[in-house]
Amino acid sequence: MELSEDDVLHILKLIDESKFDYFQLEVGELKITVSKGEPIPISASPQSAAATQIPAPALQSVPVAPAPAPLKEAPKPLVIPEGMVAIKAPMVGVFYVAPEPGKPPFVTVDAVVKADTTVGLIEVMKVFNAVSAGVNGVVTAVLAQNGQLVEYGQPLFLVKPS
Repeated sequence: MELSEDDVLHILKLIDESKFDYFQLEVGELKITVSKGEPIPISASPQSAAATQIPAPALQSVPVAPAPAPLKEAPKPLVIPEGMVAIKAPMVGVFYVAPEPGKPPFVTVDAVVKADTTVGLIEVMKVFNAVSAGVNGVVTAVLAQNGQLVEYGQPLFLVKPS
């Protein structure tokens, strides 16, 4: 698998905007490790040593944002009202409410959804993944904004089941 500089920058942006401190991607012989905090020692096996040798100019051309300041307080989790069900993000990525810019959203407040209704898309490395409602009911709230980076398990919508 070959990644372009844009792909690497996109990965770095997603990790920087997420709550994760460490990310590791391994596909075949390709291995990418990103850490926001202290450097993580890499074991030097002959195969990984050859894979980690990157020419200095290529390494210098990738800007790395400084690690964000530690949070003073953890964000308070959303309390799901009694009788409501949250449609949650199945993965980390950028959330979109519509199939493409300028098109109407998949669902809005008061929309009737079935378990297999597509309610949004999550983009990860230029791959769009449909998010299904997973429940029959009526959408009562849209919790995530278009273009927002979402975490795994983050509530995107509230639905009153029918």
